[in-house]
Amino acid sequence: MLPQGTSIATLNPPDSIAFDHAGIQQKLLDLHQPCYVFLKNNQIRISHQPIEGIQAQMMVNAILPQKLGDRSFLDFHGVDYAYAAGAMAGGIASETLVIALGKAGFLASFGSAGLVPQRVEKAILQIQQALPTGPYAFNLIHSPSEEALEQGAVELYLKHGVRTIEASAYMDLTPHIVRYRAAGLHLNSQGEIQTQNKVIAKISRAEVAQKFLQPAPLKFLKSLVEQGYITPLQAALAEKVPLADDITVEADSGGHTDNRSLVCLLPSIIALRDEIQRQYHYEHPVRVGAAGGIGTPEAALAAFMMGASYIVTGSINHSCIEAGTSDHTKQLLAQASMADMVMAPCADMFEMGVKVQLLKRGSLFPMRAQKLYDLYKTYGGIEEIPPEIRQTLETQIFRKNLDQVWDETVAYFSQRDPEQIARANNNPKRKMALIFRWYLGLSSRWSTSGDEQRQMDYQIWCGPAMGSFNEWVRGSYLELPENRTVVDVATHIMQGAAYLYRLQNLKLQGLNLPSQYCYYRPFHV
Repeated sequence: MLPQGTSIATLNPPDSIAFDHAGIQQKLLDLHQPCYVFLKNNQIRISHQPIEGIQAQMMVNAILPQKLGDRSFLDFHGVDYAYAAGAMAGGIASETLVIALGKAGFLASFGSAGLVPQRVEKAILQIQQALPTGPYAFNLIHSPSEEALEQGAVELYLKHGVRTIEASAYMDLTPHIVRYRAAGLHLNSQGEIQTQNKVIAKISRAEVAQKFLQPAPLKFLKSLVEQGYITPLQAALAEKVPLADDITVEADSGGHTDNRSLVCLLPSIIALRDEIQRQYHYEHPVRVGAAGGIGTPEAALAAFMMGASYIVTGSINHSCIEAGTSDHTKQLLAQASMADMVMAPCADMFEMGVKVQLLKRGSLFPMRAQKLYDLYKTYGGIEEIPPEIRQTLETQIFRKNLDQVWDETVAYFSQRDPEQIARANNNPKRKMALIFRWYLGLSSRWSTSGDEQRQMDYQIWCGPAMGSFNEWVRGSYLELPENRTVVDVATHIMQGAAYLYRLQNLKLQGLNLPSQYCYYRPFHV
């Protein structure tokens, strides 16, 4: 770690040779310069330049963080780094977060899932004003129980010219994601297909990845043409390109996740991509990125070395200054360890039994959410729940009469998605699900708004990367959440990965560096 206020260049001029620990480490940290290694009496000496009359035993070239990953990702998205911040729902991945990263040359996706159209439109206008030429993305989440929201989001993105979306939680394709993709296809003056609307698909299963790696289904294209949403030419072009430009392999992440191992999942999806590429011979092969569990430079480098074109972070950004959540939540996240995570029922796919990964530290939400799901599976409606259990629900979880909860639910969906109420009026089990979803939905909002009366009910989306990040930054200025900015975090993750890559290069040449050189710790830049 550099002394505060000290730059690498002033500490070790390029033409000097370093003998001591601090000098050697700063030579290694200066990634803009090559490193020449000289060994004398088993002592390491490093210079950025050859030394006349002395043979260097080994050397490594300059390695910049901007060189990691796939160059085509940088060019395609107009960014400087193969690093993206994923969409955290409910505006946790906020306008401020997206703008800060975009201005620093990183791609970030606004967390539009769970927000009403007016709120999303406000975010679009704010981000486009700050980043008129990008880079930025917006989330498009699969909403099987609220299809109107997914359709409305696509219409907003097309209306305002949002050119990049991060599609998440898809279990199957919908006409809405196909419409967004196809509506942006056209031919340039050379007759080449241009993909104006870019799609980054976040997946954790091969069967879902395959759908995004292939062209859009003909049944959707035909229907969209008939409805006038796309032109016949756009439908024809959509048969020749994959549905997605990038596939993000999501391993053990916060929120929606299958808790899969990145080292197992990423290579299999890359192999699937290569197989489909051999079948379709796309002019521009789909890139494959990595997400889930990436909270340290070591994890980032591991993903790149396995072939990831880019990396995506999520949980570690949740505790940063720019995240759209409360200070109390950020403090809890900054104290989390890797063992502080748990799976619990989610709001948007409650009836299907889908779970999300959360922080269990400091909250009773995971236990209470599971209790509600167990009751949903056991009973056919609210009226069937025994009176003593209902009283416990009303006093301990909902803190109000369930009839009042239903009235609030009706008022909420009447503006957001009236069909939900129509489907529940003659379906007691459906009505019960919506009442229970009242608690699951509001719990994440209590967390983001910092409702002090509901701290024990906070739903905080988080994966084990948060714990590994906290361990990595312990003792540095980033240990405190009030010092964590998303740009600093991204910069140090990428710079640390490049530094570790340099050390691995030297190790492959036979240099066994002492352990004190083998770690990268954040320092003020």
